[in-house]
Amino acid sequence: MDYLNVIDNTGALVVECIQCLNNAKVARVGDEIVVAVKKARPISDSALPSLIASRIRKGDVRRALIVRTKSPLARPDGRSIRFDDNACVLLNNQKQPLGTRILGLVSEDVKAKGWAKVVSLAPKIV
Repeated sequence: MDYLNVIDNTGALVVECIQCLNNAKVARVGDEIVVAVKKARPISDSALPSLIASRIRKGDVRRALIVRTKSPLARPDGRSIRFDDNACVLLNNQKQPLGTRILGLVSEDVKAKGWAKVVSLAPKIV
């Protein structure tokens, strides 16, 4: 998993995975990773000063939580589920979501791994 879509409202659009923080070669849904922002939404100069502190720019290095993957996930009941893309949500230093909204589906495996705040912001859990 190299490039991921960002599905929150922080301003980042595409990020690249730099490192998996779970000491494994592959990151799965619910794992925390370190990412570099490859594509970000432009922010105008007339933005409010409060927005300037939290804006995301191309080249920023942040932590993120994986919420969807293309590789199949095995569920305890024997089913497997996979998504159309790889997606993540950016996190702050306190391991809370950086954005205030999540704009897409989130796997329910995220809730099982203890990320209740991310699940509460999601519009739909699969």
